[in-house]
Amino acid sequence: MHDHAHGRRAIDSMIRGQDLGGLLRLAETFHGHLCPFVSLGVKAGQYAMASLNRSNTGMEEIIAIVECNSCFTDGIQVVTGCTFGNNALIFKDLGKTAVTVARREDGMAVRLLVQPDYREQMFARYPNAEPLFQKIVVERQGTPEDWHRFEHMWEAIARRELKTPLEEQFVIESLTITLPEYARIYESRTCSRCGEQAMAPRTIGPATEPVCLVCAGKDFFMLTGQGITAVSPD
Repeated sequence: MHDHAHGRRAIDSMIRGQDLGGLLRLAETFHGHLCPFVSLGVKAGQYAMASLNRSNTGMEEIIAIVECNSCFTDGIQVVTGCTFGNNALIFKDLGKTAVTVARREDGMAVRLLVQPDYREQMFARYPNAEPLFQKIVVERQGTPEDWHRFEHMWEAIARRELKTPLEEQFVIESLTITLPEYARIYESRTCSRCGEQAMAPRTIGPATEPVCLVCAGKDFFMLTGQGITAVSPD
């Protein structure tokens, strides 16, 4: 592919050079803040991409299968370049902090699962963080001073965790998988009721008079912080 079409050249260089700090800075701009699980996503993504030795231009040559919708997944998206928008990110709603990154041409893949006791071990390393985590993240309480202390502490932990040995953080498995076909390109149809366009498989009725799912009053799926759920139009 021509040089001008390869927008990830700098990221590829960071991956090859194991520049985890640089990759984490990029993830911070995407995620909005730093935390240990963004750091874990960056480390998992870098390890997987280096192991597969394959660049990603966003044309589905690399596929990432994430098993959670959390901070970890944002680190994965930034480093691997696999996103919902380029159809290279697959979401398995399993609630596990894990990712499988695969090479399309041969199905070669690596799965990284965060160690079951990682959080406990992390808080053992940084005992002052756990009470603040409980207050700020779990209970969504705390004074402005608590928030300030926590943000600085959480950012520092995220950076320090880059240096923790990978085997203490992850269970790593190399495997070969069968990947889904390339994403299909569907025509758009204009809803005969609201006038808005929708992807053809998300309409009902004949092509001459399609109706979108909302106007038809049909349930549809939505991804929220609680996972994938079926919802009804308001």
